[in-house]
Amino acid sequence: METQFTYEDYQTTAQWLLSHTKHRPQVAVICGSGLGGLTNQLTQAQSFDYSEIPNFPRSTVPGHAGRLVFGFLNGKACVMMQGRFHMYEGYPLWKVTFPVRVFRLLGVDTLLVTNAAGGLNPKFEVGDIMLIRDHINLPGFSGQNPLIGPNDERFGVRFPAMSDAYDRDMRQKAHVAWKQMGEKRELQEGTYVMLAGPNFETVAECRLLQKLGADAVGMSTVPEVIIARHCGLRVFGFSLITNKVITDYESLEKANHEEVLEAGRQAAQKLEKFVSILMAGIPQSGCAS
Repeated sequence: METQFTYEDYQTTAQWLLSHTKHRPQVAVICGSGLGGLTNQLTQAQSFDYSEIPNFPRSTVPGHAGRLVFGFLNGKACVMMQGRFHMYEGYPLWKVTFPVRVFRLLGVDTLLVTNAAGGLNPKFEVGDIMLIRDHINLPGFSGQNPLIGPNDERFGVRFPAMSDAYDRDMRQKAHVAWKQMGEKRELQEGTYVMLAGPNFETVAECRLLQKLGADAVGMSTVPEVIIARHCGLRVFGFSLITNKVITDYESLEKANHEEVLEAGRQAAQKLEKFVSILMAGIPQSGCAS
């Protein structure tokens, strides 16, 4: 069995990156399925394939390019993950979340997480953006959590709080940014529930998740948020609703990855503009709460 990363492993990767780029990012962005186009907005961009970076896992999923891109977006120094890692690829959660602690060691103070998700809330339409107010960590209910194992106090405390995981100020700023954009649909806000995947949900599972109070369902994001909050990063995020889940046995529709990527393409411009405006709202480093 593989052993978990040590503090020194994270340091090795961070040092390698710091010595190979002049960029010093304040904000890290994790791009969800089909949302890697955000990196095209970066100026003075410099990218590294995951395969070049010491200790970095590889992305194995279509719609996840597998590159780390440094640059500036609307005046903010950023590092973007074009492609994330998932539990369903066979990675343990401490490997899925590896980049987040590396970002911390690079001097990042804010993490923006994005994902493609299925809409559980009947009010949601395909193409909606849902600001994540809270999450339900279903794998955590069954003993899958990236913090399991020895705790390293250099990153954070043994028992971190999660009730304030998604930054309230940034959520308020997101609503303001959305109004500036003048979109027809309102910005949604709600609870994201994570399942392990890789199969899409059954009708009975979707009905259960709705009863649990979840608004959107996906197979990512929560592990990275837990690790980010553990090491003191400001976190905010959103889901692009790429399909409406099936809650009716009479329905002939089926979820598939192609529709997820297509919805990402359709919403790409809207999302890129939204993220760009949001960058301006992130407090200068040194002001992290």
